[in-house]
Amino acid sequence: MENRTLGLGGTVDEGGFSGADERAGVALGGGEEAARGGRLPAHADLNLLRTFLAVYRSGSFTAAAPRLGLSQPTVTAQIRALEQQTGHELFTRLPRGVEPTPRAHELAGRVAAPLDTLAALEGDGERSGRNAPVHLAGPSELLCVRVLPALAALVAEGVELRVTQGLTEPLLEEMRAGRHDLVIATRRPRGRALESVPLADEEYVLVASPAWARRVEGFPGDGGPCAALRDVPLVTYAEDLPIARRYWRNVFGKQLTARAAVTVPNLYAVLAAVAAGAGFSVLPHSLCQEHLDSGRLARLHTPEEPPLNTLFLVRRPGSDANPDVLRVRDRLRAAARDW
Repeated sequence: MENRTLGLGGTVDEGGFSGADERAGVALGGGEEAARGGRLPAHADLNLLRTFLAVYRSGSFTAAAPRLGLSQPTVTAQIRALEQQTGHELFTRLPRGVEPTPRAHELAGRVAAPLDTLAALEGDGERSGRNAPVHLAGPSELLCVRVLPALAALVAEGVELRVTQGLTEPLLEEMRAGRHDLVIATRRPRGRALESVPLADEEYVLVASPAWARRVEGFPGDGGPCAALRDVPLVTYAEDLPIARRYWRNVFGKQLTARAAVTVPNLYAVLAAVAAGAGFSVLPHSLCQEHLDSGRLARLHTPEEPPLNTLFLVRRPGSDANPDVLRVRDRLRAAARDW
């Protein structure tokens, strides 16, 4: 049977990716020397690489299996075969799912774009009339408050989402390795490898519980909020106070010298602690809008020009082979006009 060569040292027969179960144990070629050197074997089986990429993007063998049309044991066997051929562990097994190793990140970065191109040619993303899931990532609070509600109607129409939360830098690195289709980033990616467009401007607000707000309003003297908040506990999600320091610098033109009284894992926890009366903080308006509207939180200061942070919608090259990626992208851009 005639073989066609893909630009990563492997071949695929004219039948495309069918027969993956039968070919799971086929030697990758390249021999022991490639395995010892940690390189991809010279004639890697594309089915093993495709299974690897599906596990890498889905985060588990179980989730990857139906996407590939394989059984979970077959997926496990294929990953083990690839690990044996490369000579390196690719995934750390966790109680729920798997975590890619540094070798897996490196391999994904090399094979993701060629495999996605081949998948588009083969029509791989449309088995049984369904598109592949859209892999979306961004800050956890924004995903919950804005993004998922905006996409609910698309899910009802049949779009499948695989959502990951995290910080911008790690998420962009994972996208470069092919793990995400879309990332909502808190800064524009460096370079031109990733396509990005401004999505929305997020306003930051200085807030506390109504009880603390009344005490601050009654603070004597002309020192303004800085002086009034000197003895009020500061609640934050990080010791270096990134959001609060930026607010002080941009709004008051001063350096924030306060230490955190409470540090918690995320902005949701900051919101809960501040609303309960633990102290003050600076939070995204989208996160605390409901609490402000209901009176559970109060603004401590309303600057003429509130500090803003621009959010960017980043798309992985080649992801437009899946029409649902474009549907999610367009829906987010439309919804963000009202954020």
